[in-house]
Amino acid sequence: MSDNTTPITADIAANVEAIATRAKKAAQVLATATRATKDAALHALADALIANATPIIAANQHDLERGRTNNMSPGLLDRLALTEDRITQIANSLRDVAALPDPVGEIIRGSRLPNGLRLTQQRTPMGVVGMIYEARPNVTVDAVGLTLKSGNAVILRGGSAAASSNEKIVEILAATLETQGLPADLIQSVDAYGRPGAVALMHARGLVDVLVPRGGADLINTVVREATVPVIETGTGNCHVYIDNTADLEMAINITVNSKTHRVGVCNAAETLLVHRDIATTFLPAAYTALAAQNVTVHTDDASAAFTEGTGVSAVAATEEDWATEYLSADLAVRVVDDLDQAIDHIRTWTSGHTEAIVTSDYAHAERFIAELDSAAIMVNASTRFTDGGQFGLGAEIGISTQKLHARGPMGLPELTTTKWVVRGEGQIRP
Repeated sequence: MSDNTTPITADIAANVEAIATRAKKAAQVLATATRATKDAALHALADALIANATPIIAANQHDLERGRTNNMSPGLLDRLALTEDRITQIANSLRDVAALPDPVGEIIRGSRLPNGLRLTQQRTPMGVVGMIYEARPNVTVDAVGLTLKSGNAVILRGGSAAASSNEKIVEILAATLETQGLPADLIQSVDAYGRPGAVALMHARGLVDVLVPRGGADLINTVVREATVPVIETGTGNCHVYIDNTADLEMAINITVNSKTHRVGVCNAAETLLVHRDIATTFLPAAYTALAAQNVTVHTDDASAAFTEGTGVSAVAATEEDWATEYLSADLAVRVVDDLDQAIDHIRTWTSGHTEAIVTSDYAHAERFIAELDSAAIMVNASTRFTDGGQFGLGAEIGISTQKLHARGPMGLPELTTTKWVVRGEGQIRP
């Protein structure tokens, strides 16, 4: 979505404005809904997904066929694909969200002022949330579940790659909301208007309260640059795993392989492996053998290339571009570093600010890694794949924010609310 000069016709602008206006009215209805009403709706949405798995998968097959025709990478095809098991998992994520506390109305802090006024700060819905994302039909459901529970309407732009899947899912979910006595306009899409519709959504200031882009660097940068609506920037995932000289060998191999290969096309997959020089001789041959079994191609610096022989791993020489690359494929950049200082310096230079992991038995090294790196998530002796709303107990996530305002890391229900101050008095006036 690099073309930010895509023209918006008057008809498209008017249609998107109408969608946003309906969403705003629907959000006003939802803002007063009880938790019981919202939770019942979430369970109904989950049931509807499972009951309609066959037509959803049929629609998804059209998207996959287009993706193969357009030479979409295996990693992105995997992100796009829906199966009965995946639909069940997606439906269960809605049930998980239903089980979470309702953030709306939560009192964050409160006090009684000397003049007797009772002051509280409490959570309130954002209102209308716009989502612009790529090739991820599961994100459609996650966005719906989280915005519904947090009291918001959502307007979706899921991209052409998943157009058929998203159309079917939105149709099913919106119709199901009506059976629960909630407005269907809580879930709408601008996919029918293509890129001009997405740009119109970015410009719907005053109707859309916040916009969340979720996808590759090109999409995110375009939205940040183009939007007049407030944006929560979700970053790309150039994630690092650093193997310290005190690392347990088996643990280090398991974490490396899981971080890279569990799902290669996701933002929390590892893209660069840094290895302390003192452990490289024992670690790298074993790691390369394990990565070769998963068909990973390693992009090696000179020092790490010396250990590829006899491991069966496919290797190419790394260039400086590799250190900055989010592959989203079975590729991994590898560098041998002299010490923790050099590892931290490398990560500071090249990270996208998403997730970094250290494998170490040295408590002091772990604490330095935590303190000296400023990414949204830091893992100590754990896979980068855990940076995920579901894994963090948030039910799901609207995205993983790599900015510092207003949210950071996996964004769940509280991050989809803002706050308001409520002052209760007994006739006090300011002297």
